[in-house]
Amino acid sequence: MPHKKITKLKDAIRATLGCESLHVESVPVVEQFEGETAWHSTVEVFDLIGHPKAKRAYALTYRDGDQNKTVAVLGVPPVDSPQSAVKVATASKARSN
Repeated sequence: MPHKKITKLKDAIRATLGCESLHVESVPVVEQFEGETAWHSTVEVFDLIGHPKAKRAYALTYRDGDQNKTVAVLGVPPVDSPQSAVKVATASKARSN
């Protein structure tokens, strides 16, 4: 993952979750729904520094119309993997629409 994109994701984590983070890995995720690909992208995994409730966060960027949006999902139950972070993020987006 390019350093510039990781820096932007770390900035988003700082702004939304209020703590610093360290990039751990990039995980490709493909999520299927009713036989169709609902999500196909890479989730960035971060260790959190000093967050009171979680040690890990998952950051993902997706296209919404003509804009790129970034979401940081805390690694608290039920979120325990990049795949579960995508499920929570997509469900949250669907509820907000």
